[in-house]
Amino acid sequence: MRWHKRLLVAGVAGVLALTASACAGGQVRGAGGTPQPRASGGTPAAAQANDRTFVYVPNLDVVSDWDPATSYSNEIVALSNIYEGLTRYDSETRQAEPRLATEWTSSEDGRRWTFKLRQGVTFHSGATMDAEAAKKAIERTIEKKGGAAYIWDPVEEIEAVDAGTLEFTLKYAAPLDLIASSGYAAWIYDVDAVDADGKTTAGTGPYTIDSWQKGKETELTLKAFEDYWGGWKPEQYKKVAFRVTPEITTAWQLLQRGEVDFVQRLNPQLFQQARSADGVQTAESPSFQNLLVLFNTADGPTRDPKVRQALQLAVDYDGLVAALEGSAQKASGLVPQGLLGHTPGMEPEQDLAKAQELLAEAGYGPDNPELTLSLTYAQGDEDQKLLVTLLSSALKQLNVTLQARPMTWGAQWDLGKKKGQDILVMYWYPDYPDAYSWFLNVFRSTDEPQLNLSYLKNADIDAAIDKLPELTATDKSAASDDYTDLQKKIIEEQAAVAVPYVQKYQRALSANVRGYVDNPAYPNVVFFYDLTLAS
Repeated sequence: MRWHKRLLVAGVAGVLALTASACAGGQVRGAGGTPQPRASGGTPAAAQANDRTFVYVPNLDVVSDWDPATSYSNEIVALSNIYEGLTRYDSETRQAEPRLATEWTSSEDGRRWTFKLRQGVTFHSGATMDAEAAKKAIERTIEKKGGAAYIWDPVEEIEAVDAGTLEFTLKYAAPLDLIASSGYAAWIYDVDAVDADGKTTAGTGPYTIDSWQKGKETELTLKAFEDYWGGWKPEQYKKVAFRVTPEITTAWQLLQRGEVDFVQRLNPQLFQQARSADGVQTAESPSFQNLLVLFNTADGPTRDPKVRQALQLAVDYDGLVAALEGSAQKASGLVPQGLLGHTPGMEPEQDLAKAQELLAEAGYGPDNPELTLSLTYAQGDEDQKLLVTLLSSALKQLNVTLQARPMTWGAQWDLGKKKGQDILVMYWYPDYPDAYSWFLNVFRSTDEPQLNLSYLKNADIDAAIDKLPELTATDKSAASDDYTDLQKKIIEEQAAVAVPYVQKYQRALSANVRGYVDNPAYPNVVFFYDLTLAS
């Protein structure tokens, strides 16, 4: 997979209520119109020419897969500015809003969706974006079966009714307006311009690739697509650069010196400095991204559910969140607040006495032979390292030794697919603004491990997961109940995972940047077109 989308460590804001507006028969979502750059406080941006390059600072590689059909990693930041989908999730309205589609309707049963496409849009290749081109792009993504292509699984048939009308017939009801707003696998692109390696600049977005130098500090630069359908104003940024800076302290120093414009994540100490620093503004918001501590349910000592339950109880949840100093909030179940399926009252608590009882029942603990467990976590992630430190200390009191290994995601994932560890720590967030992603990807049974890295196999859980898309589109109350039941089964009954916290993102950016909004559906993405340079 990559540096992988589950290791993004900064992020998103806002909350989501999955509304039924687009799922009711004949009801229309959306309206045409050109998006305009916003200025701070709603005032017009200064109409001066902006020749400055906006410099974004990621902490790891910018692009691992250029193909818009299969991309499923950190390149979401760049590709979200090169490509567009039919819709885009808006964190303020909490629903899908128009992008390449200007409006859409769905049948009463949620199985037929009709999208009206924006007119006068061209790809970077010069070809016209119309219904046939959009159909070909989505069908190619489905056929490639890579990345997040599973989001289109409900689709039975796509028809280009005319140049401006795209119609979907679904196998079962699904929230297609939200699916079409995914940050992965939902891009519309010129299929004929995709080369053998999948690389193409044939999107419809406001930017195209200027240069790409893999492994260089400034890995990627973008330039304005002058024929962008939204048009351009003088104060918008027409040039963007990605300057890879692994060390947070270095990134902070570059921002203070005015050499970069956006740091995607600061630690709590630096964030406090940024709050009062000259020439810097900060942004802080909760995300849809949580930390998962996955237990190996298939092999080794953690195959015993008592051991897994003891491990859940050994985590110092309150201490961890307190130590993170505002950069995280305690989780309640698998689904973060703001998404359909969030269940209050599932906040975990540490209980070392109960953990010791469970370990004793499993043949471990202070009066038994030492238990040694292996754990892998993200190399360079200080928050995960803190979790490991606290957990190791707690388990030591129970005669359990944790052999923890920091690893790159690629190495960690390769080992995980071989069931090579007892505990695996990773982040998760939804591919589109719907909780289904956690359950399908991480906890549904698979013949060979991919992202189901607890190796859970349970037919009843699988059947309940498979019902979720249709329920979300047709009966949200029932979907909410099923999400709650599934979380209780996975966390409490199966003890397949512990969920310590949901991340809060702490950004720092240049004080003269206007229009930045963090969006929970697109982690770490800055929509550069929406930004302006203050006078």
